[in-house]
Amino acid sequence: MKISQTSQIDGCRILAAIGRIQAASAWHASCSDASHVDWRALALQNLVRAAEEFEADAIIEVDYALDDIESAELALPLQRVCAKGVAVRLAQS
Repeated sequence: MKISQTSQIDGCRILAAIGRIQAASAWHASCSDASHVDWRALALQNLVRAAEEFEADAIIEVDYALDDIESAELALPLQRVCAKGVAVRLAQS
């Protein structure tokens, strides 16, 4: 799966946009030591799986955001990394 943060894939021509997709990492404590877990990579891995379900060849315009939950009912504030992009099909060369 080819991935780009821009609207292009180097060396490839985009044949058709399938649509916007998004995926997220698991919820985790926002104050936890995240050095052993790459939440952004997990969100991207889930985004790739979503694109594969639509038989996409690539994902363009990939962007990341954080979702947060804070509540008096939760012992710790939670967060997750969300990855968004556009699934596309590439022209065969």
